[in-house]
Amino acid sequence: MVVEAIIVCLLAKMRRYKLRYLFRTWTFYPILLMQCGLVVLQASLFFRQYIFVPFVPYTEMAVILSFIFALLAFRLYTPAIVGSASIGVGTLLNKLVIAQNAGKMPVYPSLSYLTGYVTPEMVASMDNLHSVGGPEAKLAFLADYIDYGYCILSPGDVFIHLFACIIFYALIKAVNARYGDQSR
Repeated sequence: MVVEAIIVCLLAKMRRYKLRYLFRTWTFYPILLMQCGLVVLQASLFFRQYIFVPFVPYTEMAVILSFIFALLAFRLYTPAIVGSASIGVGTLLNKLVIAQNAGKMPVYPSLSYLTGYVTPEMVASMDNLHSVGGPEAKLAFLADYIDYGYCILSPGDVFIHLFACIIFYALIKAVNARYGDQSR
């Protein structure tokens, strides 16, 4: 999510929005806190410290819920509906590829091998959901192959992350309209 947040910030800066206005609203701080938590989680996994692993299943929902205050305070209902639709599409894509591969999500690490984030043995023993992808995998174009070096995403995961991008950009736009001297 950190890469996506940086991309949204760069896009907002290109559109001449001021990011400093985010710090004027308390609704931004839960989002910032969750993003910092994700950085800590990813860093701990990268350095093979697995103390936060039991909390991983809750992170996706916590990130989504961290936007609820901003969504309500700035009435970001239309972006929330669009973002929710992207979550639905992403979930369906992930469930489709898992169903086609006997309950497993094929993973195709590339950059993660180079960074040392993942080894072939780790993927096989990580959990009951993921397995190392091979030529026998069905719908491989929907599997986990988008490799950041510290995280491997599927196209479905990208759609799920799109919710946060849409809401975050809408929040930047809304705080600029409320606190800035320019309105768009």
